[in-house]
Amino acid sequence: MSDNMPRMEVNIGGLKLSNPVIAASGTFGFGREFSLYTDLNKIGGISVKGLTLEPRQGNRPPRIAETPAGILNSVGLQNPGVRAFIKDEIPFLRKFNTAIIANIAGNTLEDYCEMADILSHEDIDAIELNVSCPNVKKGCMSFGNTVSGIIEITREVRKHCSKPLIVKLTPNVTDIKEIAEACEAEGADAISLINTLYGMAIDIHKRRPILANNFGGLSGPAVKPIAVRMVYEVSQVVKIPVIGMGGITTGDDAIEFMLAGASAVMVGTANFVNPNACVDVLEGIQNYLRIYGIKDVNDIIGMLELN
Repeated sequence: MSDNMPRMEVNIGGLKLSNPVIAASGTFGFGREFSLYTDLNKIGGISVKGLTLEPRQGNRPPRIAETPAGILNSVGLQNPGVRAFIKDEIPFLRKFNTAIIANIAGNTLEDYCEMADILSHEDIDAIELNVSCPNVKKGCMSFGNTVSGIIEITREVRKHCSKPLIVKLTPNVTDIKEIAEACEAEGADAISLINTLYGMAIDIHKRRPILANNFGGLSGPAVKPIAVRMVYEVSQVVKIPVIGMGGITTGDDAIEFMLAGASAVMVGTANFVNPNACVDVLEGIQNYLRIYGIKDVNDIIGMLELN
């Protein structure tokens, strides 16, 4: 590291990253898809496309709808299943100097626990729990929508997970702080937020929803102010690291999240319009640190001064 190059390494609950920029799950495939367009070695980590125990075809199209400042998606967790990921994708990703984060989703608590157990014995660096998925045994409500649900899933998965455990929080709750506190109490090593906001778009000429599934998750620049606020609130009540995401397209966006309390950031929707978005965000962070003479990226975490 040269004298004028800031130190960029961060430690997220035992997950060591070369820099604080992570490609967000669901927006970067398994890294392979973007490897022709960007240097994966420059990205701190990749949270891979959401995995389920068995392969899933996802929802019927149309599954994506553009909005004025983002997108709605109802892809429905299309993926090849956890075993195909282990066989086909981990060996490819290990060619690069980037952390591998396995994002897991399930319909039941048993699904989550089985995947955590399987992946704990594989060559990955961390597990990210997507708790916004239907819990079939409890009437298709999401685990992450209630304190009792988040307590149950974090507690049980923790028993099966020997890797750093990140819990990805949904913003579609009454009080994000109490959800985050419950995650910490039940053994989460870190928290990532926010997942998408629940939304809808309508074709006024057909008088029907644009998405075949009627509703979808809103992401992109439109959600950033909400995400920054929630990251700040959560960082005030937990001691474990927070990973911020939601509408990050530039280094300046990432700095906002870090000042609000995020120890790392995830870049999502921006990847769809700029395959090099993660690297651009990283270079933007570095440029900010140089301008203000900051030698270590960790020194800006949580340094927001309220009015």
